[in-house]
Amino acid sequence: MNKKYAGLDIPAWFDGKDINEAAFCREFLSKNKLIYADNAFFTSDGRLTDPLLLKEKIYAELECCAARNIPRTISNIVEIMKLAAHTGSFPPKPDEIHVQNGTLRTDGSFLLPSHAPSEYADRETLWNAVEKAERGKKAQLAYSFDIALQSEFSMQENIALARQFLLENFVSRGMVVDFAVHSPDKEDVGIFNPHFHVMCPIRPLDEHGRWGNKQRREYVLDEHGERIRDEAGNYVFNAVPTTDWGSPETLEHWRQAWADLCNAKFSEKDLDCRIDHRSYERQGIEQIPTVHEGPSVRAMEAKGVRTDKGDFNRWVRKTNAMLREAKNKIASLLKWLKAVKEELSKPQPPMLNDLLMTYYNNRNKGAYSTKAKTANLQRYADAFRFLQAKQLFTTDDLDTALHSMQNSISAMEASTGEKQSRIKELDELLRMAQYYVDGKPVADKLGSIRFEKSRQKYKSEHDDTLRTFYMAERKLKPYFKDGKIPITVWHRERERLEQEYKDIQTELSPLYADVKKLWAIHYNIYEVQHEQERQQTQLHSRKTEIEL
Repeated sequence: MNKKYAGLDIPAWFDGKDINEAAFCREFLSKNKLIYADNAFFTSDGRLTDPLLLKEKIYAELECCAARNIPRTISNIVEIMKLAAHTGSFPPKPDEIHVQNGTLRTDGSFLLPSHAPSEYADRETLWNAVEKAERGKKAQLAYSFDIALQSEFSMQENIALARQFLLENFVSRGMVVDFAVHSPDKEDVGIFNPHFHVMCPIRPLDEHGRWGNKQRREYVLDEHGERIRDEAGNYVFNAVPTTDWGSPETLEHWRQAWADLCNAKFSEKDLDCRIDHRSYERQGIEQIPTVHEGPSVRAMEAKGVRTDKGDFNRWVRKTNAMLREAKNKIASLLKWLKAVKEELSKPQPPMLNDLLMTYYNNRNKGAYSTKAKTANLQRYADAFRFLQAKQLFTTDDLDTALHSMQNSISAMEASTGEKQSRIKELDELLRMAQYYVDGKPVADKLGSIRFEKSRQKYKSEHDDTLRTFYMAERKLKPYFKDGKIPITVWHRERERLEQEYKDIQTELSPLYADVKKLWAIHYNIYEVQHEQERQQTQLHSRKTEIEL
């Protein structure tokens, strides 16, 4: 035993100088449930897709030992562990391929036109024939499509729908279709994303089942109908595709056809949801699309590491939510405005004051005490003074005021929401900055200690401080400017946002009160108008009975 480690609790696989890699593997596997099959490590949670995670765990065990060539040792241990944890292959499932992020279903994967050779139903035979038909090494062999399936349908329904779509839109054009349905595992955000992959050879098959040309020459002619030559003496021509399979118009047709098939299936299952092959802009939808994050970004976000794409999508989702809320409020208000305007289109529309007076007169008819009548009179006077102060005399004025106030409130609420979100972000940054400032002297001192035993002792004594420091350093890395953290700037921004938030809240309070009063007046007017309509209907009915 090395004197350096005398009296310390040293693992059995370490003699103070060298690491017994086989012994380390035995101890590691006794603590961690791990197997190796089909060229991959598996834990109880499933396939270990990131090899770095295993190496990080091994390093954490080795970190206590000042061994030499740690990276090479870790690589050797991983290789030994493959042998120690090796087990038989998992039993295969027919028509399924298990890939990193889900399951690839290959059942019924080939769809052939009637004139295609039957041997092309074999994937290897087909694509070998496609490659053989090409002369150039860099020639494009196939069109590739990824088409989303619908989570509302079962997998069997999705596969049947995909086959129908490909038969009607691809095979009917003489295309050979190789497709597979991919059922990926649920993402971290819980979104299930089934889809199918389609590959079609670019070269068409002639009526004899032979590969044809992808393009044909269309020579450029002069005004006399003669071929034009270039400077080298060669005829000038344009390469024209022999099929329309790669045209934007055809792609647009396929997109619409798939949407129509899915929507017909939704209707068949009495589902209200529908899909549209057009973009948000073409649909006239005021919504910002998110960007595709990908597995790497989602993995980083799951670990708490903020990314540009993640931040952008969070902003998009928040903005879209505000847009939907504002749109719903405006839609509700506009619906009411439409009804009121229809009423106002009638001859001699009543004034707000007349409607309010009618409302409180009707209330006084049912009042039994002088006190109740006096209270009704006071409420009428308060409502009348409020409308006079706001310069509201007609129902149109009331509609306009409500619309304007509601828009102002929605804009202010959206602004306060953004400011609150930013304040939370700043609070987190300032918290990390404090961890960094508190831990920097400790980390610097640790770096200055030359002897390993002293380093380990100092590190153990200040473990919590160092952990928070390294975490803060990692999260603050994007914000360092000239080696400094803009703490003062963040404090000033937070103070400014806090004051702006208070100012908006101060403005919102009287707006809320005014809108509440206006809606109360609107309700009173609605009762009067409804009663007047009822009486007119009864009068019309009696008049009709007398005439009969």
